[in-house]
Amino acid sequence: MVYYPDTGQAVYEANRKNCGPKYKYLNCEKFMEHVNHMFFEKGHSIDAICGAAAIKNLFPKEEMVCTKTLYNYISIGLLGIKNIDLPLKVKRTTKPSKIRKHKKHLGTSIADRPSFINDRLDFGHWEIDTVIGHKNKSDPALLTITERMTRKEIIRKLPDKTAVSVQNALNKLIDESGPYFSKVFKSITADNGSEFAELATLESKTETKVYFAHPYTSSERGTNERHNGLIRRFIPKGKNMNQYSTEAICRIQAWCNTLPRKILGYKTPDEAFEDQLRILLYS
Repeated sequence: MVYYPDTGQAVYEANRKNCGPKYKYLNCEKFMEHVNHMFFEKGHSIDAICGAAAIKNLFPKEEMVCTKTLYNYISIGLLGIKNIDLPLKVKRTTKPSKIRKHKKHLGTSIADRPSFINDRLDFGHWEIDTVIGHKNKSDPALLTITERMTRKEIIRKLPDKTAVSVQNALNKLIDESGPYFSKVFKSITADNGSEFAELATLESKTETKVYFAHPYTSSERGTNERHNGLIRRFIPKGKNMNQYSTEAICRIQAWCNTLPRKILGYKTPDEAFEDQLRILLYS
């Protein structure tokens, strides 16, 4: 038998064309339309869109693709979404963590916070921070409070970034929550900003425990910092908070709380929070 190299190579190349996975794109047009709509109109992430659609059985399995495939489609231009549209598709660098000692004593250190809070298995532990527009203490600011387990976000507009304004907002929250405040807000962890100078006074009028992170260690309030990043998609640094109405702030809060999260099994923070409230009220 005679072997012809050119013929053998041609047969090999023809067979290779039939190997490997095939694009399901043409079978998933409705799903792709849904992805584009939820991304551009609702601002949901690619994974949130894919995961929520699968959990809610919005499309037959054979008419969907996974998150990784969606990102591949974006990279080769099969979707209306481009890489530049993805806010977190950037190279990240990690920095070694440094624990610095407190130069001022506002209250109990996070070092003394019970370790079980780190596991996120117990409901009612919150992180708190402020978000500013201009670097001017007299300008309006946002008070952001994030529940560690459910990722529930509370955003309140403050007239300025002062301890008095923060305390007024918290007092209003106490009044709204009534007798359930200390059960829903078991602990609050803050940074060492001057706006939280009076935060520890919560312990004298409620059963809520207050802790303060180490200086320059925002990672100890990572949940809240992540949500502040979400808010920055709507309110860039340098923008005066006077430009944003209370109604606009409420819409941003609603968007954060209705965004499906992979870490919550693609539930929204609102859904996860309501589940915990039902347990609290009826158990």
